[in-house]
Parts: sequence; structure tokens; C-alpha cells
Amino acid sequence: MTDHFPANHLANETSPYLLQHAHNPVQWHPWGAAALATARQQDKPILLSIGYSACHWCHVMAHESFEDEATAALMNELFVNIKVDREERPDLDKIYQLSHSLLTRRNGGWPLTVFLAPGTHVPFFAGTYFPKEPRYGMPSFQELLRHIDRVYREHRPEIDEQNTMFLNALQQVSTAPSDADAAIGPAVLDMARNQLEHSYDPAHGGFGGAPKFPHPPNLERLLRHWSATAVAGNPDGKALDMVLNTLMKMGDGGIFDQLGGGFYRYSVDERWMIPHFEKMLYDNALLLAVCAQSLQISGNPLFERLITETADWVMREMQSPDGGYYSTLDADSEGEEGKFYAWTRDEIAAVLSGNERALIERRFGFDGPPNFEHQWHLHMQAGLSQLAGEFSLSREQVLATVDAARRKLFARREQRVRPGRDEKILPAWNGLMIKGMALAGRVLNRADIIESAQRAVDFVYQTMWRNGRLLATCKDGHAHLMAYLDDHAFLLDGLLELLQTRWRRADLDFAVALAEVLLSHFEDNADGGFFFTAHDHEQLIQRPKPYADDALPAGNGVAALALQRLGHLLGETRYRAAAERAIKAAWPAVMQAPYAHNAMLAAVEEYLYPPQVIVLRGVWPDMEPWLTRCNTPYAPRRSAMAVPDDASGLPGLLGERRAADGHVVAYVCSGTVCAAPVTSLAGLDAALRDAEARAD
Repeated sequence: MTDHFPANHLANETSPYLLQHAHNPVQWHPWGAAALATARQQDKPILLSIGYSACHWCHVMAHESFEDEATAALMNELFVNIKVDREERPDLDKIYQLSHSLLTRRNGGWPLTVFLAPGTHVPFFAGTYFPKEPRYGMPSFQELLRHIDRVYREHRPEIDEQNTMFLNALQQVSTAPSDADAAIGPAVLDMARNQLEHSYDPAHGGFGGAPKFPHPPNLERLLRHWSATAVAGNPDGKALDMVLNTLMKMGDGGIFDQLGGGFYRYSVDERWMIPHFEKMLYDNALLLAVCAQSLQISGNPLFERLITETADWVMREMQSPDGGYYSTLDADSEGEEGKFYAWTRDEIAAVLSGNERALIERRFGFDGPPNFEHQWHLHMQAGLSQLAGEFSLSREQVLATVDAARRKLFARREQRVRPGRDEKILPAWNGLMIKGMALAGRVLNRADIIESAQRAVDFVYQTMWRNGRLLATCKDGHAHLMAYLDDHAFLLDGLLELLQTRWRRADLDFAVALAEVLLSHFEDNADGGFFFTAHDHEQLIQRPKPYADDALPAGNGVAALALQRLGHLLGETRYRAAAERAIKAAWPAVMQAPYAHNAMLAAVEEYLYPPQVIVLRGVWPDMEPWLTRCNTPYAPRRSAMAVPDDASGLPGLLGERRAADGHVVAYVCSGTVCAAPVTSLAGLDAALRDAEARAD
């Protein structure tokens, strides 16, 4: 612990991650004009350290080096030290992660350690974790610090020359050629599907080997591909199987919290058994949506359990009293990764009766050797039918006993020291969870889940929407920093999903306002697409315009899809034109690696095959079965909204969709072509069948 050291310059920050370092002996500064000016005035390189509160190796490096007085003294003597929360400042993280890749020819990660020239903020050396003592083939951190200082003092001309070349390289990445005349075609959708199959693990599901990440955008792309082929009368069963098998393996594995719900960040092995134990809001949001879509398709009760327990976990542990969703749960508790989640046999025996214990031990693998640090982390070892045969019980008896035992274990686990929670609220991640919860609530027909999403919208609007602009982060009611592309795009997409579940005029108005900000403050008016930062954002060494997905779907892809959908709903051609420009700007990058651009491919798909947009008008109780029919089965190219009779002054085409003397009427459009209004549920059913999958 370092609380006995005086507070450094991070003491007044709101980020929980930065506050974790506020009493380090390192004289940390937040990124800002004061710190940058100090570096220039003292002619000291900037030591930029980027991480986040749930990052295990960030904690390790902090304990080894940043809490060590000797190391801190060296850092303070030789550098101006700046600490950045990558979740609050994804703009800086994107720039310096790319810088790391260019300098080292390797992927980056967290903690990210970058040394910048004080006048230009251009990096001249980059790495990730460095140990306190030499190991893992790396020098000690103190050795590195002395070496960087020596190089900076003795080789300034070479560093200046390298920095000039580096800025040119960054500029080339930023201004990758677009093609305004590109012929957008559907072949790229098949290319992405085939590339995903090439990296698919048929034995355990997922893509690639260990460490194995869920990659929800991959799964959604395959679901959309299956649906499109089903509509065409030739359903791609392999594409669907890749998704369902992956989710089943994950749902039975240790990457899912078998007691408390929610998915951990990734698996350290290829079998999904042992996770990296942090829980990220965005992973769970994206997986919640994919599981809901997969339940619509398959009816698999496992998916219903995954959705139910994840949504319950979100509402129980990740939603603030004021409505916004928190960011992360830490991997560590009491200084050990996974300690909160692991069990011994003695602990199991102390909680469960004999029959419960026997079933739980077979169900979750306690009858085998320990799988995590001489303890057991729960993963599904035996199925319900298998247990029924082994214990001469009915399947229903097994399920009831296992569920009762899980509840007892969960109650005992709640008495442990909990992992830390990062309680800052980010609009981008809230937008993803609003969408996931809206889908989950609709599929499960649970009003409390839908209400949770609505509360999050209200929090963001009331707390983080100021004078027509969105703010990037909020902690304890204090919102600040200019929001980014992802904040606007993901929130817009989430609002459109929620509007399909529960109509509110305020949500539509908020969606329109976000779309206008995207066009006026983020769009590249020369070459198309959307910059990650607004036109009036702080000037940095690069202004990214990301098209490829990473841990999150690409903001450009989500923006293009949402703008197209809002454009079709309202008849607003400006939105559709901006989406088309973004698609064409991204097209060269998409064609180089289709599988890496799945968010953009969803926009490409709906550009080539305009979505079906349905507007219902009438009294809500009468419209409910109509809306249920519109939302069933899975139809990713369809959106439907039930707008009550008393809604007036609606914008654009919505204003022309009028009720008919208290009776329900459906306006069904495909792209820019609209059919005659439909006035019976049977008529609506007939109109929808042609657009639905015929996979029998």
C-alpha cells in the first residue's frame, strides 16, 4: 500500500484507475496542458503509462515499480510521468497502441508504456509490462529507465529524425485512400464468412487458439449470413453451427460465471475453462445481444439461462442507483486473481448437503484434479441427462437440486471480499448494454430488463448530455471530457433497438440529436467516414478514423448501420448519404481483410439489401401482438416500432404514418419502397413471410 505517500497530481481525478495511483511515490500527472508544458519546460521525455482499473498486469507493474520508492525516484528524476485511463481516453490509447505496433512490429496491450518527445509528443520507444527485476527476457524497469534517458540525451538528432519519419507513417495510416467510386458488392460478405470458418475451432468453438476471446462481432456476422442464406432458400447451416456451438461451449465453460452470471473477458485456454477473471460491461453487452438472437433462432434453453443470468447480474451488480451502467469488475480480490470465484472441496462440503454435493461435484468437475491454483473454478463437466442416468433421478430432479445448490454456493460466495468495481459510466459501453438489454428484455418478455435499459438512457441524457453535446465519462455525478465517435454511434444504435421494444418520443429525439452531432462534428467531409474525435477535440499527433473491429465493434461500422436505419425510418437522405460515404471510405480496408470489419459489413449488407422498416400506429394493447409478430422470428434486416395514436408532430416520414380511427395499421417498407397500409394482423403476417428465413 502507498497511502502514506503524499497525494500526487491524480488526487482530483474521477477515474478509479487514476485514483488507484494518486498516492504512488511517482509524481503522476493526468494528461493535460499542465503536464505537457512541464515536459517542454524541463526538457524531459514523457513517460506515458496507459491502463485500466480491471487490468491484472497493470496492478502487477504498479505494485512492483510504481509503489517502489527507488523506482519512483528514478522516474521522477528523469521523466514527466503521465498516467492515462484507456477507458476515459480511448483517443490516446488508440494512437499510442498503434504507435507501439509501428515501433515494435508486435501487438500492444495493457499496461502500455510509451516514451514521448516532450515537444511533439511523438513516441520514440514503446513497450507494455516491464518487470522490476530482469526476467521473461526483459530488462528491469529501472535499467530501461536509465537506458531511455541515456539514449534521449546522447542521440537527440537520431530521435528527431525518427520522429519525423514516424509522424509521416502515422499520417499515411490516417489518410488511407478511400474510393468514392467503389462498386460495393456482396462477394465480401461470403469472403468474411469463409475467413471466419478458416479460423474457427470446431472442437471447442470460437476462433483461434489460446488465449481465446469471444469475438461477438464474428458471431453476429455469421448469424446475419445464415439468415440471408435462409431467406434465399439455401440456409448455411455451418455458419449457424459455428455460432451455436461457440455459445454452448462458452455457456458450459468457465468463461461464464456459473453461479452469478455474466461472462469473463477471455479464456486463457482453448477450451473456455479458465478465464481472465475481469468482467467488462462491453463484452457482456455484446454477448447478451448475440445470445438473445441465438435463442430466437434455436430455442435452446441454455441460451435462455445465459441471457437471464447475465441480465440479472447486470441489474444486480453493474447498474448504479441513478441508472447508468458501471464499467468493469476487477479480476483480483485480496491481491489475487480469481480468488473470489475459486473453491475448495472443503468449502463445497461446508455449504451443501450430501446429495447436492455429489451432483455439484460431478456437474462442475470437482471430481477431477484442481484446475486453478490448487482449487476448482466451475465449468460444466456433466450434462443434466448424464447426471440423471448416473444418479437414477429424473432430469427435472437433477436440475432442481443443482439450481438449489448453485443458490447456496452463490450466497456463500457473496460473503467473500468482492473484486473491485470501476464505477465510471461511459456512454459507448452504456449504448452497447442498452441494446443488449433491450433485445434480452424483448426476447424474454421481461419488463424489468427493458426498464433497466430505459433507466440507463435517462441517466446518460440527464447527466452526460450538455448543451447539445455528449460527455465521455461520469463518476459520482461528475461528467467531463468530450465524447468520442463510439459514444455517439453505440448510443444511437442502442436507442434504435430500445425504440423497437418500447416507444418514447424523447428517445427518438435523442437519437436524431446524436445523428446530427455525428454529421456536424465527426464526419470527414472530404473523404467520407467518421473520425474518432470531434472536429473541436484536442489536437493530437494523429486523428484516427477506425474501420476495423477490435475488442469493440468499429464505430464507423456502427454509425453507418444506425444512420442508414434512422434514415430509412425518417426518410432522411442526409443520414443514408453519410452512411454510404463511410462505407465507400472504408471499402479498401474492408476488402483487404473482410473478417476484421464485421460491424462495417452489417452496414454494407443493409446498403446492398435495404432493411424492412415497419411502423405500427394504434393503441398500445392492440399493437402488442402486432409488434410481437414483427419481432419474431430472428430477422436482422427488419426493424419495427409501435407508435401510439397520440404521438404527434413526428419528424419526417413518421409524421405521415397516421393511425386509422383507433384501429391498428402497419406501414411496411423495404428500403424506399412501401406497400399499402396493412389493417389486419393476418395481413401483416402474410406481408412478413416473404422476408423471413425458410430454413426447414
